[in-house]
Amino acid sequence: MPVLYPLKFKPIFHEKIWGGDRLKTVLGKNFDPLPNCGESWELSTLENNISEVSNGPFKGEKLDELIRIYKGELTGQKIYRKFGDEFPLLFKFIDANDDLSIQVHPGDEMAKEKHNSYGKTEMWYVVDADQHALINSGFNRILTREEFLEIQAKGELDEVLHYDVTAPGDVFFIPAGRVHAICKGVLIAEIQQTSDITYRIFDYNRKDEKGNIRELHTDLALEAIHFTWQKENKTNYEIKKNESSEIISCKYFTTNILHLSQNIEKNYSQLDSFIVYMNLQGRFCIESESGKEIVEKGETVLVPASLKVFRMIPLSSEAKALEVYIK
Repeated sequence: MPVLYPLKFKPIFHEKIWGGDRLKTVLGKNFDPLPNCGESWELSTLENNISEVSNGPFKGEKLDELIRIYKGELTGQKIYRKFGDEFPLLFKFIDANDDLSIQVHPGDEMAKEKHNSYGKTEMWYVVDADQHALINSGFNRILTREEFLEIQAKGELDEVLHYDVTAPGDVFFIPAGRVHAICKGVLIAEIQQTSDITYRIFDYNRKDEKGNIRELHTDLALEAIHFTWQKENKTNYEIKKNESSEIISCKYFTTNILHLSQNIEKNYSQLDSFIVYMNLQGRFCIESESGKEIVEKGETVLVPASLKVFRMIPLSSEAKALEVYIK
């Protein structure tokens, strides 16, 4: 069998009623002929959305099939024992040309019971944003279930939601149970558990392509929502150039930001996990015993768990990428 190497994948594009053209204009992706593309699924083994390799000897192969063959060599031994042939995370770029629905995701226990699925904890990195663009994350005060229902019935939900004005570089951690929404004018990179379960709470009375009001999931949402309040919603972090700077770490994933201006050596001999890089700026090369892979802006690359030592070489004056793995 061929030796594993850093794998790139064909994006899986999804047209959305709120989508736009930033995936093309900012990240250089070609999603024609979709008129308004909302999502680019970069790395996925969800049913009907299985990523296909776009580079090297495995070009054309599906990610789930490679996991079946290489098992823990690809994902990490402990990860393979837990998740089997399913890749544990889903990576996306999302372009909100209009407000997304106000929504919530279930945790693992509820998702297992209701849908035989994992829950959906996720994080967002803001790649691009209009001036004064907003992100909703959580409530602006503690609520009871009864208060929430009363406010929702009056159509005054916005009055109890917390909004942040956002800008490129902002990070938001969205644990399962937290009400949230990406608002108009924002392009994000999203890292999440492998799950496609979303409960819509409010969707601005929008209609689908058949002219029907889009379905809400009020009862399920009520069961999933955590009626809590947190003072800070943006994640504070510091970047050290040419080092992996941690921005989010939870039991589902760890995400670092890597700002490259010079060649660096990476040694992950103590890590039993795949590593994923989402390139946000510039170009860089991953050089290892398996060869060289050039990663362009907007591309996502999967470094297999068996590839422990490699070099990262910026091919532009600076390059910036998200680095993700499971501790």
